[in-house]
Amino acid sequence: MDKFPMTKAGFDKLEADIKHLKSVERPAIIQAIAEARAHGDLSENAEYHAAKERQSWIEGQVMDLEDKHSRAQVIDVASLSGPSVKFGATVTLIDEDTEEEKRYQIVGELEADLKQNRISISSPIARALIGKEEGDSVEVAAPGGSRVYEIEKVEYV
Repeated sequence: MDKFPMTKAGFDKLEADIKHLKSVERPAIIQAIAEARAHGDLSENAEYHAAKERQSWIEGQVMDLEDKHSRAQVIDVASLSGPSVKFGATVTLIDEDTEEEKRYQIVGELEADLKQNRISISSPIARALIGKEEGDSVEVAAPGGSRVYEIEKVEYV
């Protein structure tokens, strides 16, 4: 059983997702199954079959999230520091071609969300950044072609 890194915020969200599934979704689907059963013949009852399928999905999600919860290695980003990029770092980059500034936090795979500028530790850009320091240039092989970035700032917030 491999452990995987996760920030405290990601771990808290995982716990909240499990709690929501168990305390809100599970009781709601039990109620929906009971109502569908009251309609009679279960062999041709589409509501019953849909509710049972939803129940199966919810139970699968609970099991999956609980497994990830038990194997999470929570890393407190606020306790980290130093000049080099490592897990949890928020990195400000300058694209050397376009001079466009980008800012990413390197997080665990479950927490990654590009819309919130949170990239997975296993992404090509994060792998290229790990171990580098402010002022270094990194080349990232991306699907759209190779890009070169300069690391402007490394923070642990």
